[in-house]
Amino acid sequence: MSKLFTPLTMVSGITVPNRISKAAMEENMADYGQIPGQDLVNLYKIWADGGVGMIITGNVMVAPDAMTGPGGVYLGKETLSDPDVRRRFEDWAKAGKTSGAALYMQISHPGRQVYAAMKTDVVSASATKLNMDGPAAKMFTDARALSSNEVEAMITRFADTAEAAEEAGFDGVQVHSAHGYLVAQFLSPLSNLRDDKWGGPLENRARFLLEIVRAVKARTSDSFGVSVKLNSADFQKGGYDENDAKQVVDWLNAEDIDFVELSGGSYESAAMAGAAEDDNPSSTLLREMYFIEFAKIIQSTAKMPLMVTGGVTKRETAEMALDTGAVEIVGIARAFGYRPHLPKDWQAGQNLQIDMPVSKSSNKTMKVLAGMAMTKANLYAMGNGNMPKMKMSPLMSIIKQQMKQGKQTKTYRKWLEARR
Repeated sequence: MSKLFTPLTMVSGITVPNRISKAAMEENMADYGQIPGQDLVNLYKIWADGGVGMIITGNVMVAPDAMTGPGGVYLGKETLSDPDVRRRFEDWAKAGKTSGAALYMQISHPGRQVYAAMKTDVVSASATKLNMDGPAAKMFTDARALSSNEVEAMITRFADTAEAAEEAGFDGVQVHSAHGYLVAQFLSPLSNLRDDKWGGPLENRARFLLEIVRAVKARTSDSFGVSVKLNSADFQKGGYDENDAKQVVDWLNAEDIDFVELSGGSYESAAMAGAAEDDNPSSTLLREMYFIEFAKIIQSTAKMPLMVTGGVTKRETAEMALDTGAVEIVGIARAFGYRPHLPKDWQAGQNLQIDMPVSKSSNKTMKVLAGMAMTKANLYAMGNGNMPKMKMSPLMSIIKQQMKQGKQTKTYRKWLEARR
């Protein structure tokens, strides 16, 4: 266990539905070939210089034909064989660690949460489809179930990516097992309908995650960090719940991982964006630090440090979370899209509350789309050397993001075709 912790920590990418989706905030900043571009390197240098203790990247995908968005980064077994591509990943790692911050790469597979426009072979734990309302339902397609051999191969892919991340200079990886992505699809009884050793009781549904963790640790050095991002719950009736999460954390205790980040929800129920099905005004999902209450519950089970992320825009909120004693790490995401030097600001007693622009739409999907689109606009700007904006049009931000994504989709499909 590498023990890379500091009181104020940043997660640079948190998955939320933007188009519907999260693709993590900076996940649409790759160059042709799904490799880190100079804009992405610039952005991480800015964040590292801002005094952050640790950066966890947005999703880096373990399979080239399974991306959360068309501008995402892919890192596979073969990727670093090209000297120029290796240099790009090494530059990214150096930028994120410029001022002494620890840098973890979040490794992931979206499973069935892949846009139909990507025109790829969509896979999941079982043959299912996202249950989305309205126009969003047409954005996704049916997934086919992975065969047993493909499940084993997928575990190897996660290990390949982790090994390459260490080779490129990253300090560790975070296995993304939340937000409805593939590992979470195996964990949830709503999306895992298998009757083999990978499905059925929770012990079987958690096998995929545990085998990934073991494979990653087997392929990386003892000093290389391994963490897990885990849902506290699906926030859907009959789905993966708090009791399941407690048991999974208990099993993870035996794997000697660095820390567990607690989150929740999926594209179908975007708790990670504060938009879950629970509309009770007293719900912790509707105020900053959405998942601190669950951290208090899981604290007695977890032997590893816990991290909580969720809507932090005030220094007092981060302090409150740490003061509970339930978590060792506080994750902050969107606020860094508006104040990239937030840790230094807070240390100096400045910008103690970040008032980010919000959409006034009563539609939850539109609010999430607008919030992420505005944040992404700032990330693009900072990558190009410009200052972030505190005021912008939610609607125009969505339109521009959708136009950009359309162009990226064409470029991605061209690259994917060239690989065949």
